[in-house]
Amino acid sequence: MFALTFLNPNPRLPSPLFLAKSTPESALRRSRAFSSSNSYPWRPNLRFNGFKLKSATVPENVEGGDLESGSLVKGLKLGGMFGVWYLLNIYYNIFNKQVLRVYPYPATVTAFQLGCGTLMIAIMWLLKLHPRPKFSPSQFTVIVQLAVAHTLGNLLTNVSLGRVNVSFTHTIKAMEPFFTVLLSVLLLGEWPSLWIVCSLLPIVAGVSLASFTEASFNWIGFCSAMASNVTNQSRNVLSKKFMVGKDALDNINLFSIITIISFILLVPLAILIDGFKVTPSHLQVATSQGLSVKEFCIMSLLAGVCLHSYQQVSYMILEMVSPVTHSVGNCVKRVVVITSSILFFKTPVSPLNSIGTATALAGVYLYSRAKRVQVKPNPKMS
Repeated sequence: MFALTFLNPNPRLPSPLFLAKSTPESALRRSRAFSSSNSYPWRPNLRFNGFKLKSATVPENVEGGDLESGSLVKGLKLGGMFGVWYLLNIYYNIFNKQVLRVYPYPATVTAFQLGCGTLMIAIMWLLKLHPRPKFSPSQFTVIVQLAVAHTLGNLLTNVSLGRVNVSFTHTIKAMEPFFTVLLSVLLLGEWPSLWIVCSLLPIVAGVSLASFTEASFNWIGFCSAMASNVTNQSRNVLSKKFMVGKDALDNINLFSIITIISFILLVPLAILIDGFKVTPSHLQVATSQGLSVKEFCIMSLLAGVCLHSYQQVSYMILEMVSPVTHSVGNCVKRVVVITSSILFFKTPVSPLNSIGTATALAGVYLYSRAKRVQVKPNPKMS
């Protein structure tokens, strides 16, 4: 794209735009030659009297059409990924709760779900949908630590889901920011701002109120959900501490390796805790409580697929947005999962319980906003 700039050859004389005088024949020939050599859709009948025609390139960012369309496509893609993340989360919690109701062996269920994830990761690498990871022995030692925390986090979450309502488990898991701040202080030496500390108060108050008024409350479900907060946030903090530098793995491969190691670790642990429960007799007992064998197997498989898929999508979103934006999205996800589980399972909720849950979720949102204020760059420093 070009801009036309007209220059007056003699600044002391009035501009030829205001003088009606004849055009020299040479200037007329030059103007016709320029007009014929440039294929413009318009042909103005102008006489170039003492003008020089100069072309200048217009910066591409002046044309905002491409930028706007690119931002629109990126926004639609990101919105679609958030929608898939939430939808997979909803289905996982529904399928998983139905399986745990009739098959009360959370360690075996978790091992099966991690096995589904391991199979999906193998297919991803075999089809070259994502490059295979390369890591050093020193990195592997750190990854094993992360895998242990990941294993315990998933196992404890399933223990809680098997004991209490889905909505109550996720209300307790709204305490994650509290443990993030606590572990960041203990392991990283990162002290929170005053705004972050203030945002933790409604989270603690809301979870406390919801716990006291929860109809399905029991200590095993409560303590296992709270312990899953510790293990999951330990994994996140350790990832931040160790997996940095140019040789660090990308998020997808890091999650994939952690999943495979977690599956290997949990299989013997599940046999030790639950015993070998994958037998026709145990399946028959499970299906005698309202599900057929086919329905039980399909729901177990779908729960495993949904678990790995939503965690994979979560890591993909984290590569596209900032951690603070991802935290806000996780807060919205918590609201969606709690609401959908209450509607699907027809969970009785008292007014005080609703107030406690809403207060905790509002605190999580305030925590996300406080984190945004903390990471916002100072314009005076730039």
